[in-house]
Amino acid sequence: MPGIVQRLSFDQTETEARGHPGLFAPKRLVHTALAAILDLVFPPRCTGCGRVDTIWCDRCQRELELIPPPRHVQPLPPLSGMASTGVHDGKIQQAIWSLKYENARALAEPLGERLAAYFAGLTWPVDLIAPVPMHASRLAERGYNQAHLLAEQLAQQAGLPCAPEAVRRWRFTPSQVGLGRAERLENVRDAFEANPLLVQNRTVLLVDDVYTTGATLSTCAEALLQAGATAVYGLTVSVARQ
Repeated sequence: MPGIVQRLSFDQTETEARGHPGLFAPKRLVHTALAAILDLVFPPRCTGCGRVDTIWCDRCQRELELIPPPRHVQPLPPLSGMASTGVHDGKIQQAIWSLKYENARALAEPLGERLAAYFAGLTWPVDLIAPVPMHASRLAERGYNQAHLLAEQLAQQAGLPCAPEAVRRWRFTPSQVGLGRAERLENVRDAFEANPLLVQNRTVLLVDDVYTTGATLSTCAEALLQAGATAVYGLTVSVARQ
């Protein structure tokens, strides 16, 4: 996204400086000054409309809040229920894309608020919130799991525990983009395993960004139920247009 510059080298410098108290303060000041310069030269732009100096403007947030949820999202067994806050189009699609691929992690907050507002109207007896996991190699490449960020925001506002270790993707799987439902199911078959110590006798809410065919959430749910979960529900920010 224009205006977004990663500053990993600065963070690494600051981390190394913690071992040298006499150097830490000056280097932190340098970090702050360089970050300010970069923001001046490459100001952030709203991912929704391109407005300068903000990653997500008030106007786009108001448009996001007005997007209605779909009437019904068909759960793929063994999910006990499935819901999304909107169709994967327009402002929702733009926000998810930037969160997922452009390092716009701040967008997890408004999208998480949308999840929380929708979840408050559901009657699911959830005990635990778990993000759909990312394989370790892909996590190292991207640096974060967008589903984890969304789950944390939802858990905080819903007053429920978030357990990113509840289920893990132990087998690497190619991207699901462009695959049909049957191909997606085969691609992620037996790719997940759950932790019985965290999920046994609990109702789990799986959180992800987009619900396309349901293959990933369904396979995650199978792993959770095999580990002793009582039931598994799914909630995503958006659902692909059918």
